[in-house]
Amino acid sequence: MAEEPVAGTEQAVQSGGLTVAVTATDGIRVLAVVGDIDHHTGDRLRSALEVTGTKRPRIVIDLRRVAFMDSSGINVLIAAHQDVTQAGGWLRLAGPTPAVRRVLELVGVDQLIDCRDTLRHALAL
Repeated sequence: MAEEPVAGTEQAVQSGGLTVAVTATDGIRVLAVVGDIDHHTGDRLRSALEVTGTKRPRIVIDLRRVAFMDSSGINVLIAAHQDVTQAGGWLRLAGPTPAVRRVLELVGVDQLIDCRDTLRHALAL
């Protein structure tokens, strides 16, 4: 089943092999990530996840088009989860590919950060 597009303002930023398109719907920031998340591209994702000054941020990271994630990506996700939680919000991961899901499960990130099978489920309140 194909996901429906997310309505809202969009800002796309590309860095090396990673593109992060940021949209908002119903007050939820959605980051559609395309490419590999590694030590070369992790800072791009980290920047898009910045929540300084945001009260109760709600963020979904759409991972459907991420083929690879290394420990740098894991560190970015954990730091973002901590920042968002401290600000009174939440972070969810949506639709990780099998390879990315395997990495998340191996290191236990799927137990720390809410990981949903689809973008639609991740956006459900």
